[in-house]
Amino acid sequence: MIRAMLADDEAPAREKLERWLAEQPDITVVGSTEDGLSAARCIEQLRPDVAFLDVQMPTLSGLDVAAQLEPSSAPLIVFVTAFDAHAAKAFDLNAIDYLLKPYDRDRFVRTVQRVRERLNSHESGATAVTMGRAQTPRCERLLVPDGDRLQLIDAASIEWLEADDNYVHVHTASRTYLLRRTLQDLLSQLGEQRFVRIHRSTAVNLGSVGSLTPLFKGDYDIHLRDGRTLRLSRRYREALFARMGR
Repeated sequence: MIRAMLADDEAPAREKLERWLAEQPDITVVGSTEDGLSAARCIEQLRPDVAFLDVQMPTLSGLDVAAQLEPSSAPLIVFVTAFDAHAAKAFDLNAIDYLLKPYDRDRFVRTVQRVRERLNSHESGATAVTMGRAQTPRCERLLVPDGDRLQLIDAASIEWLEADDNYVHVHTASRTYLLRRTLQDLLSQLGEQRFVRIHRSTAVNLGSVGSLTPLFKGDYDIHLRDGRTLRLSRRYREALFARMGR
């Protein structure tokens, strides 16, 4: 069985899609929700094979949700959109599945068949994640695990990032969160306007830097505004100085 979840803030649209999906003999609907944050939580908890995401939703858009996912483990994503046909070409060009509202049963059936074909080919949702990030190049809010739930934190509240194999410790002034992501992947999502790498396994929020103290052989200590000290490797010194206008 194909496990599907859907998210749409319009109840009639959500009910229609849920009903049509339930009529498919090889599809079971494992979750249905009305906003982007709940959609991300459903994907994290239920691990569906395919997610139908409305592009425009409260808290997070469908594109925002896709952008927050880890590419290798993301489900297939079908964007449900009220964009006009011209805008929808962007989805076609990126090989993304979409349903253009108001869609009829024939269009729905064609989309579901394509989902079946892609799942049989063992495709993941990586392409949709890439598109989501391209459409939302600077992430202002980040989804982080908080116990058995996900919550949104402001990207500006993140002081520094610390890689730990395929995980990243996300440090804020008050808490540290652990994400199953690579540092480079997370930096590409958060945007280079705010964060800069200072070591192979560390990046810092430029707004958190208070002062620098030179050490031997070109290294520096970076003193954050909250009193924490990080090490700046000489390999990354010039890039940081350029960003700080030094």
